[in-house]
Amino acid sequence: MTHHETEKKPQENKSALFIPAGVLLGMGCWFLFNNLVAGMFIGLWAGMVVFAIFTFIKK
Repeated sequence: MTHHETEKKPQENKSALFIPAGVLLGMGCWFLFNNLVAGMFIGLWAGMVVFAIFTFIKK
């Protein structure tokens, strides 16, 4: 085995997936109320807040 094969890979921060997930959930929920753009912004805001909370907790 070479040195490269035995190196540990750094763990990826998967909490960044909350941002696009929030946008998609916001789009889906607010689509029912005919206000898609508002839902996208609310979902983006919510995804960034959850991302910040998870990042703060992990440290």
